[in-house]
Amino acid sequence: MRAAPASTTPASPDAPSAPGPARVGAAGVLTMIGSGLSNQTGAAIGSLAFPVLGPVGVVAVRQYVAAVVLTAVGRPRLRRLTWWQWRPVLALAVVFGTMNLSLYTAIDRIGLGLAVTLEFLGPLTVALAGARRRTDAGCAVVAAAGAVTLMRPQPSTDYVGLGLGLLAACCWASYILLNRTVGRRVPGAQGSAAASLVSAVTFLPIGAVVALRHPPTLAAVGCAVAAGVLSSAVPYLADLLTLRRVPAQAFGLFMSVNPLLAALVGRTVLGQRLGVLEWTAIAAIVAANATSMLTRDRSGDGSGDGSRD
Repeated sequence: MRAAPASTTPASPDAPSAPGPARVGAAGVLTMIGSGLSNQTGAAIGSLAFPVLGPVGVVAVRQYVAAVVLTAVGRPRLRRLTWWQWRPVLALAVVFGTMNLSLYTAIDRIGLGLAVTLEFLGPLTVALAGARRRTDAGCAVVAAAGAVTLMRPQPSTDYVGLGLGLLAACCWASYILLNRTVGRRVPGAQGSAAASLVSAVTFLPIGAVVALRHPPTLAAVGCAVAAGVLSSAVPYLADLLTLRRVPAQAFGLFMSVNPLLAALVGRTVLGQRLGVLEWTAIAAIVAANATSMLTRDRSGDGSGDGSRD
């Protein structure tokens, strides 16, 4: 789960160029795995604050942390932005908040592993949408079969939770597309920083209402802040460093492991267990993305956008 806004940097035109696939070393691999584990662990720790703050309160704190980190890194010059630049930035701000809110509410209802897997369908769809190869068509069929398996009707099915997971997927896909526009119109990381700042300001009254209605405990606030640091600050900085030495295809390939990491973290930290069919569906979706990324790299097609936050 890359719920953090900055996690979709591979699709950004501002991402630094990286060496060829053969140059991916152990340091790059460890950094990517560490970034994924940090992201999912942060989400799991944040969910521990749900009984006190609720998903809305946790997301509000996450937005504040993300804004502090991205503003410090991007240093946006807000007064110099024109309305032509502000339009996609404001749309990105809406996507930031909606993506995290829908994802965290889905985690509260259906668990970390399933929620992140459904969210991952967003970038996977973007990556496969413009494909013209038979391999990609096959990957799309496999991914769709996995999604149908996850959403199959059962007596205990939480359709609201599933719908929120799909909404998070739509937001992630929208982020990738909006990020391209923002990257073309706003220099450096100023666009993402401005969007995160606007999103955080929007969540200020929401956070105030949550605090008044549900007085926060120190432990709950600590969990929410930890979620912001582990799922926003750490992945953003790790990805920023990784993309300087790892090609986008390799980065996307490792990013596709996030649903599996989320399921493992959900079981280890939160005690959320999945059945055989759920594990099979998650593996199918991950395999579809991995196959598409690997074959695209070999065929020289660098158009993949399936990786991200």
